[in-house]
Formats: sequence, C-alpha cells, structure tokens
Amino acid sequence: MTDSSNSKKALLTGATGFVGSNIARRLAADGWEVHIIVRKTSGLDRIEDFSGKTVIHEHDGSMEKMMTILKRASPDTVFHLASLFLAEHQPKDVDALINNNILFGTQLVEAMVRNNAYHLINTGTSWQHYKNEDYNPVCLYAATKEAFETLLKFYTETTPLKVISLKLFDTYGPNDGRGKLLSLLEKISKNHEPLDMSPGEQLLDLVYIDDVVNAFILASERIKENIPVNPEDFAVSSGKPIKLKELVSIYRNVTGKTLPIRWGGRRYRNREVMTPWSNGTRLPGWQPLVNIETGIRRVTSDHHRTDT
Repeated sequence: MTDSSNSKKALLTGATGFVGSNIARRLAADGWEVHIIVRKTSGLDRIEDFSGKTVIHEHDGSMEKMMTILKRASPDTVFHLASLFLAEHQPKDVDALINNNILFGTQLVEAMVRNNAYHLINTGTSWQHYKNEDYNPVCLYAATKEAFETLLKFYTETTPLKVISLKLFDTYGPNDGRGKLLSLLEKISKNHEPLDMSPGEQLLDLVYIDDVVNAFILASERIKENIPVNPEDFAVSSGKPIKLKELVSIYRNVTGKTLPIRWGGRRYRNREVMTPWSNGTRLPGWQPLVNIETGIRRVTSDHHRTDT
C-alpha cells in the first residue's frame, strides 16, 4: 500500500478467481491500492500470498452494502470480473445466473455512479457471438453477459460512466485449478485413465494469463483518456485458433507425456463452438506475446508458480 497522493486505487470483483487474482496481484505489484469485493462464501486461497497488500470488503448481497463499499474504496478504476459460468444450465441455476451476472453487476455500477467512480473495465465473453454473429449467445451464461452490457449502455448515456468491455476466449496458465483442458491432460498423463473427448475438430482460441492481465492493465490506461466510443468492447484473442486435436498433439510433443484419449467418446455439447468469434476488434496497443508452446511449457514445468 502506498500513501502517495498520486497512488492509483482499484476495486475488483472476481478477484478470488483465476483471472481476477492474477490481475489483482499485478496491480498490487505495480503499486496500486487494491480493494477486493468478496462474499462470505468466497474462497481466499488464490489471494493469500498478497492479501496483506489488499483491502477486502465483504458484500452481503444488498444495495446498501454495495454503496458502503464504493464509498469506502473510492476507486479510480473498477475491474469487474465476478460471474457465474455455466456452459449448460438447469432450471435450478436460473436465479443464481441472474443474481451473479446481472443483479450484482447492476448494484456495482449504481453504487459507482452514486459515489463518483466512473471508470469500469467489464469482462465479457466470446460466447456472446455464436456462429460469429453480432449477438447470438451460446448459452444462458453468455446471454446474461450480453444483458448486463445492455444495462451498461443506460449508465453510459445518463451518467459520466466510461466502460471498456474485454471479451475473453479460453484463458490458461499456471495454478489454474478450474478443471479446464490442460488440467485434464495433466491429470490423465499421471493416472493413465482414458478420457472420453469429442471428435476434436472444434477450434480453440487460447490466451495465456500474462497476456490477459496485460490487456486489462492497458484498458485501465485507455479508459482514462477520451475514448472515441462509450462503451467500447474488444476481443482478447490469440488470433490463432487451433483444433482441439492439434492442441492435444502440441501438448504431447511439448511434455513428452502419454495421453490416453478416446476421441469421439462423447458427443459435442449442444451449440458447441466449432469456430470461435473472429469479428472482434483487438484492443489498441495490445497483442498476445506467449505462444501456445511456450504457454504449455510454463504450465507443465512450474505448477506452483504464483507470479505473473
């Protein structure tokens, strides 16, 4: 923490998740005063190594508490990453998706503008653009992300709020823990239990966590300028999608590990994204620096790495 009058103050939601914790760690290392919103049920494992450099605020779900948090934090920039991700939902999931992805975010923005905090870096998803359409949600999760962006338009039209939305593709890196593809490959390379996978023809767009963090930092610098469009949205894409089968082959070549995969052992899921969204605009000044071979090497050779 710094006492300088020139210090930068950030408020993050979703900082206990994979991407959010890496952004929070980077901000703290860069000298920002970092405030984090958590719930009573939030696990803090991902931020334990730098929690002494943060101010943690517990949100009870109420608008009143959100107002108090924004007043106390008084942030220069808010990074909104909290969301509930479900590739497929059941009826019992509807309330949670709405509460996490729409209600919570709207409370956040309302409290921001009521407390004169006008810079928001929002997090969207490429899944808002099924079949490369301007808007066609892959699933209800993606629909809630789009709904929240629609709500943001109201605030940018009626208040000084400025918004940049970064739409993420597949993110990966050390200490992920989300049970995504690379974690599954590492698991089966150790236990040698066959893994049923789809036929593997879908294209994946993977971006290494350091590159993702850089995009958020750059967006936080951009939003302080006179952005030409408000709100803006950008695609945080590698620009080099690869087939799932090819990715597994690269993983095998980089690591030298045996991977017992049964291709076609499961069907493609409903509305499987076979070709990622490619019509998005890249954030000016940003480009991915870590290629997939290097990224896999970092993930598999250093499982306990905690820096970014």
